[in-house]
Amino acid sequence: MGIDPLSDPLASAVLNSLSAHIAILDADGVILETNEAWRRFANANNPGERIDAVGSNYLGICDHADGDDADDAIQVAAGIRRVIAGRVREFVYDYPCHAPDGKHWYYMRAIRMIGDDPIRVVVSHEDITALKLTEEALRGSRQEIAEREKSLEEANIALKVLLKQREQDKAELERKVLANVKGLVFPYLEKLQTARLKPRERTLVEIVETHLKDIISPFLQQMANADLVLTPQEMQVAALIRDGKSSKEIASILIVSEATVNFHRKNLREKFGLKNKRVNLRAYLLSMT
Repeated sequence: MGIDPLSDPLASAVLNSLSAHIAILDADGVILETNEAWRRFANANNPGERIDAVGSNYLGICDHADGDDADDAIQVAAGIRRVIAGRVREFVYDYPCHAPDGKHWYYMRAIRMIGDDPIRVVVSHEDITALKLTEEALRGSRQEIAEREKSLEEANIALKVLLKQREQDKAELERKVLANVKGLVFPYLEKLQTARLKPRERTLVEIVETHLKDIISPFLQQMANADLVLTPQEMQVAALIRDGKSSKEIASILIVSEATVNFHRKNLREKFGLKNKRVNLRAYLLSMT
């Protein structure tokens, strides 16, 4: 049957040395004995009252609990009754027990002592406040980490969007620079080169052309846009159309026939994918700038 902690001095000394608050109940739930930790807790929280609670019915106290603790008390009483009835050997339950000095949590364990007669149940309450506070802090840290990760992820997405936009803007700028130089500058340099220029003036024109080619050469390696596969004269025609010039005016400026201008117009519509579409060529060219 083992040692009876109610009568054995050694067992009593062991119970009093434990940090858990311990009470020993009989088959009816009456408290037969408590240890030193139980009595210290009772004295600190209920000064002036009997601190050992011996003779009190633990189950009756749980049954009549009210307020915020009522649900926990009902659960505990039901669990202890299952232990007394032998349906389970052990029942465990953790619950909050907050006080003016701060938050507190306890781990309650009820276990039936070895032997069938008389029935004895050991009820222990262990303070697990430090563990609960650590768990709360850990949950808070995990939530903070998750929020930071989400924030970093959002910032990373935003940065990628900005970088992509920057690359697109850069490519668009390069495209426009190259298109303007090829369409608006080179054709007129070609005309100057065929004009009657003095040696010094011809040298200056050649220097300008060389430097312009040096400037746009990096762009040529990257660009594959439709307007960059246009011929020099097509680019001239496109630029003049965009400026609002009529076919007759363009023919006069470029010293070509109006039929040639219309031929270039047709090629431009094909290269820009406007063939058989009701899209104004000038409006389309303006939308590209």
